[in-house]
Amino acid sequence: MKALVFHRPGHVEVNQVPDPKIEHDEDIILRVTSTAICGSDLHIFNGFIPQKDDMVLGHEFMGIVEERGRGVAAVQKGDRVVVPFPIACGRCFFCGDGLPGHCENSNPENYGPEGGLLDQKGGGLFGYTDLYGGYDGGQAEYVRVPYANFGPRKISDRFKDEEVLFLTDIFPTGWSAIDWANLQGGETVAVFGCGPVGLMAQKIAWLKGAKRVIGVDIQPYRLEMARRAANSETVNAADGNAVEAIRAMTSGRGADVCVDAVGLEADRKLTDKLKNIWHMEMGSLNALKAAISAVRRGGVVSVVGVYGLPYDAFPLGQIFDKGIKMAFGQAPVQKYIDELIGIIERGEIKLDDIITHRLPLDEAPHAYQIFRDKEDDCVKVVLKP
Repeated sequence: MKALVFHRPGHVEVNQVPDPKIEHDEDIILRVTSTAICGSDLHIFNGFIPQKDDMVLGHEFMGIVEERGRGVAAVQKGDRVVVPFPIACGRCFFCGDGLPGHCENSNPENYGPEGGLLDQKGGGLFGYTDLYGGYDGGQAEYVRVPYANFGPRKISDRFKDEEVLFLTDIFPTGWSAIDWANLQGGETVAVFGCGPVGLMAQKIAWLKGAKRVIGVDIQPYRLEMARRAANSETVNAADGNAVEAIRAMTSGRGADVCVDAVGLEADRKLTDKLKNIWHMEMGSLNALKAAISAVRRGGVVSVVGVYGLPYDAFPLGQIFDKGIKMAFGQAPVQKYIDELIGIIERGEIKLDDIITHRLPLDEAPHAYQIFRDKEDDCVKVVLKP
């Protein structure tokens, strides 16, 4: 089969690789009909999350069940399903507690309680390095899906792929950011990052009762997308001090909720890069620090941008003085997905209006390049195997 294979940082190719096979009784083999490139994929592509060996990338995908193991009862051959990006057994302590990303059984080689840099990670993830189980991803013609009684969800044929594909990751991730903030209605929500996850968080903030939604970015085309697809006010952080701009919009207090949807690959100055070398860090805390400054006293900061390393000069004193509540982590997709399917079925949200590029799988290397380099106004790419 054809698949998008990571070979080394900055280099991916569409190669012929062996077809996946049933390995365990609860596996299915999925024929992929649509898959997407996520900002998290760029962390591997750019070398921020290490991967030594070749690997099929991709954790946002859906398709048709082609084969199933003898222990699979939840789906049948021919079913059309979306697949949550965390790989989770559905039976362990954390799966039972609504935390599938911390599954105790899906990452046996590298799992542990510490959450360290290169060991004791969380549960398995599709196409997301050996640290998270070494599972091949779904930017391919076929993919093996473990624990198929717990993860995949059947989708009605009345929906096109693009209307439901983002149930796999970015819709539940945006939902998590806002749900963790426990909106009561009437809040001002500022979202740092107007990429796919940030746009979803902005849409969901309105859905959850926000009075004002502000999108922050440095790319004019992404700010335009925030205005058009999420109906947000926008602040261009490249034009000046975004924190002061948000305070000026909120009677000097700051936003009730700030979301960091950027993570470690925020735009960096030369001084930031030199500091990385000195402290043996990668990436920056720029987006998170801005969110901490821009939130009001007693407010909430939700962090769904990816951070994988320890950082010097974390603003703990500022967080303490302001009495900020914070939440971090990967979206517990299996916890939310049935509720989110209902929201789509009732027509309460539109997901596919953030797609800017629809390309065949063969053009995936080009898609990675324009997405990473912010060319051709690329916000979200959907690939068709």
